[in-house]
Amino acid sequence: MAHLLIAIPTLSLTACSAEDDGGCIPYPERPGTRTYYGNLLDGGVPTNDTCMDVCRPQVANAQSCEVDSETVTYLDGGTGTRPVIRCHYISPAYCGSDGRMPEGLQAARVEARCALGVHFAQMAWMEAASVPAFLRLADELKAHGAPDSLVRAARRSAGDEVRHTRAAGALAQRHGASVPEVELAPVAPRSLEAMLLENAKEGCVRETFGAVVAGWQAQHAQDAQVREALRRIAEDELRHAELAWAVAEWAEELLTPEERQRMKDARLEAFHELERKLGEEEPELALIQQAGVPSRDASLQLLRGLRTLIA
Repeated sequence: MAHLLIAIPTLSLTACSAEDDGGCIPYPERPGTRTYYGNLLDGGVPTNDTCMDVCRPQVANAQSCEVDSETVTYLDGGTGTRPVIRCHYISPAYCGSDGRMPEGLQAARVEARCALGVHFAQMAWMEAASVPAFLRLADELKAHGAPDSLVRAARRSAGDEVRHTRAAGALAQRHGASVPEVELAPVAPRSLEAMLLENAKEGCVRETFGAVVAGWQAQHAQDAQVREALRRIAEDELRHAELAWAVAEWAEELLTPEERQRMKDARLEAFHELERKLGEEEPELALIQQAGVPSRDASLQLLRGLRTLIA
């Protein structure tokens, strides 16, 4: 996929539309679980009927819960049991132009006076969330014996996202918005295939498309400060897209034919989800004009062009 760095800027220039309504990049909702230990706040023993009293204040978008128990060993050698509360939640769907959504990302609320403030605050939040996503990727690549160049590139990408967070945060503040804190639920170690499936969807499709859209915004935003910020971000995001495809290429020989097919299916599913979401979104005119968000027709043309490029 070395041709991405050359082809993507051209793709951003040539896919155009005169429509005013448009779309953004959707990251779908995801299920997750957070675990808590102990009794209710009033000291009572939790049950399946009362565990939401713990989950709702602690977990955004909590949907359901269940109670179990586990054996614990005390310092004196004795044993006992303690309640285990599992809170099941839905990670937020997110529309943005950059970043790699990490597993376990908790929902956040943006406080802003206008659509531009919301847009850049969400963007900064997603960039900040991408930092732990890339650090985890680096650790997993190292654990699975990937070349040092890929590990270093993942860590460099985390550093890029720190800069992106600051740049997008400054734009959000300029429009009267505050950037929410990133909160992640604990995650379990995962297999090589699980890591690669996430890379296929988040990196090879959504992040690659995010690089295309960032380049589009850098060329079409009427706000000069936005164009300059997105120009720098787009350059980094192109490297992140290249990293995703380099990881996929490295792992190709490690996978069975069945696993390789699952990677292809995951990318295809991500493309279809993007296409469906992009056809539904209609951001405000201010986002299209000032932030350079591509119109719905332009977004779909960009996506279809990208799919042709990397098919």
